[in-house]
Amino acid sequence: MPKYLLAYHGGGMPATPEEGERVMKAWNDWYGTLGPAIADGGAPTGAARTVAANGATTDGGGGNPITGYTVIEAASLDLATELAKGCPIRAAGGSVEVCECIQM
Repeated sequence: MPKYLLAYHGGGMPATPEEGERVMKAWNDWYGTLGPAIADGGAPTGAARTVAANGATTDGGGGNPITGYTVIEAASLDLATELAKGCPIRAAGGSVEVCECIQM
């Protein structure tokens, strides 16, 4: 079964502990809908640095840094995209980039 990287962009940190609980519940509920499709539950990401072709580095991860990731298994890019549409990061103004992982 093909694997797909779901790269999360944007979103934000919860302002209160109560909001944090709501956000975590939304993520856990969504993960529950993915079930066995989850190949790697992933993690949020922290500080980022970009290394350019010439070796120059830039802090911050570019204009739209990755804020987390998950790897799922799906029969097609279309199905993986449909699954990504349920991601709670969208409710926080974020987006999900869906990329097929090429088997080597």
